[in-house]
Amino acid sequence: MTDKNEQYFTAEPSSQHDYQEISFDFSGKTLFFKTDAGVFSKNRIDYGTRVLLDCVADHYSEIRSGSILDLGCGYGVVGVALKSLDPRRELTMTDVNLRSLALSKENLQRNQLDAEVLQSNIYDGLNGEFAAIVVNPPIRAGKQVVTKMLTEAREHLPSGGMIFAVLQKKQGAPSAEKNLMAAFGNVEILKRDKGYYVLRSTKQ
Repeated sequence: MTDKNEQYFTAEPSSQHDYQEISFDFSGKTLFFKTDAGVFSKNRIDYGTRVLLDCVADHYSEIRSGSILDLGCGYGVVGVALKSLDPRRELTMTDVNLRSLALSKENLQRNQLDAEVLQSNIYDGLNGEFAAIVVNPPIRAGKQVVTKMLTEAREHLPSGGMIFAVLQKKQGAPSAEKNLMAAFGNVEILKRDKGYYVLRSTKQ
């Protein structure tokens, strides 16, 4: 029996499968995705992710050399899109949701791209540092989870490494801005779009 209140940040969703195919035009390319029940935004690419990706693409040249982390990758939109910008750059995609990870692997293959795909509860089990961490936090997982995703990013970045995060103003962007400032000593609002804020902090 499926729990009707099951969330997309559940490790092993029990929802009945409901596969769908969607496409996404990004930076002059059309990317293709398979989605399913039990994952975030299965019917379309959510607006916050679109805003985040457009903003990261605009600032991509400012990211230092090194691997990029798609934290909480869902079915892989952010990771696939960023990998398509530079297929030579190393990229890691993580999520707690096993169904999301299986879809991410399949969606990389669909778009003829490759990346490391790992199960991880936030930063648990992640080794090494990343040039950039890109995250659309799972607001429904609660403030504690979102805060940990943002503030503990600093421990996984080298000097000059960046975190990019998107949040809605009404769902905690001002609090996230304060938390990033406390953790990093700096924060920028790179973009405001229909209530969504893209925030960036850099490890000094």
